[in-house]
Amino acid sequence: MSSARRRIRRSVPAGRPARRTLIGPVVVLGAALTACSGGPATSSERVAGSAKNPDTSISVNLKGTRAAAGQPVKVTLARGELKKVTVTGAKGEALNGRISADGRSWTSARVAAPGTAYTVAAEDKDGGSDRAGFTTAAADKVNKLTLAPGKDTTVGIGQPLSIVFDNPVKDKAAVEKGLKVSTSDHTEGSWGWLQDYSGKDRVDWRPKEYWKPGTKVTLDAELNGVDTGAAGGWFVRDYATTFTIGSAQVVKVDLDSHRLALHRDGKQVLDVPMSAGTPGGDKASWRGTAVLMSKEGTINMRSETVGLGDAYDKMVDYSMRLTWSGMYAHAAPWNTAYFGRANHSSGCVGMSDANAASLYGQVRVGDPFEITGADAKGTVAEGNGYGAWNVSWADWQAKSALK
Repeated sequence: MSSARRRIRRSVPAGRPARRTLIGPVVVLGAALTACSGGPATSSERVAGSAKNPDTSISVNLKGTRAAAGQPVKVTLARGELKKVTVTGAKGEALNGRISADGRSWTSARVAAPGTAYTVAAEDKDGGSDRAGFTTAAADKVNKLTLAPGKDTTVGIGQPLSIVFDNPVKDKAAVEKGLKVSTSDHTEGSWGWLQDYSGKDRVDWRPKEYWKPGTKVTLDAELNGVDTGAAGGWFVRDYATTFTIGSAQVVKVDLDSHRLALHRDGKQVLDVPMSAGTPGGDKASWRGTAVLMSKEGTINMRSETVGLGDAYDKMVDYSMRLTWSGMYAHAAPWNTAYFGRANHSSGCVGMSDANAASLYGQVRVGDPFEITGADAKGTVAEGNGYGAWNVSWADWQAKSALK
């Protein structure tokens, strides 16, 4: 069979009008589809492009075996009006799209992903059909991400949705367009771009105010086919996560009175003496709102890891991480003489074993620690853990790439 398309005849029962059908194999990649026969048309065959028998072939903007990824797929009908178009990847993933007002073209809502073979199938309103195929070039570099919180977890009212990227993101607007957040109670919130403490690009979604308990949150990161820039590379998959907001818990740390109190649903349920960081230097604690990042149990804390020389090397119980820079709330029985009296630690919030155990057993990841008082070295930065609550709502919204 020649490269031109061959007509398929069908017998038609007497008295029934003939239904026009054009069926062809996937076109050789890079070639435009046609409805022309390999030989002269007979009186019973349709003549492509004539007024009596309109041409129902399609053409596709992406062709060949190394088509450019990151573009929408556009399918154009030679004549007539499209009825249906499907564009499907080799793994069965479909690109949805819309037919134009004049019925002559169809454009995908999402872009073609790199390294993917696609099949295009189209039908027109007169019963004709056609097919095509193309493969996009593979990505030279791939970008990936890390999502927090974890999937199907229950977190506190201060927990942001946080995404850290493996490689730099130059086209932040293109990435942010693919990040779809939905909540069970239509929570108002915004994405904000920042630099993570690790130095990597990061984007967080936080509500205008603390989450309402019971809110269900879903992120659909439709990123497959998004180019983040020459230094970052392409995304080659989508991501998704879901989580639920737990009870309304806030931990209030007063550096001046040397007290820590846990409030649940507006009521104080714990109030204990503590000792925070020694004021006047690098050992002072941070002020502002720090969100509980993790509950790490018993860990080895070494001062050289936070730039404090050989000040300490201890196994510490009931460790609750508040910042990437090393500020924790934890048990500190060696500091008993200072609980409720003075701030005399190397930056962390220390309590007795019993009080630390009680707090550890009640708080959850995502609970905000609101730290106030004069004995501080500054305010928790938004990238040093989850410090977005220390930025005004207007300033946070301004950090969106789609503002």
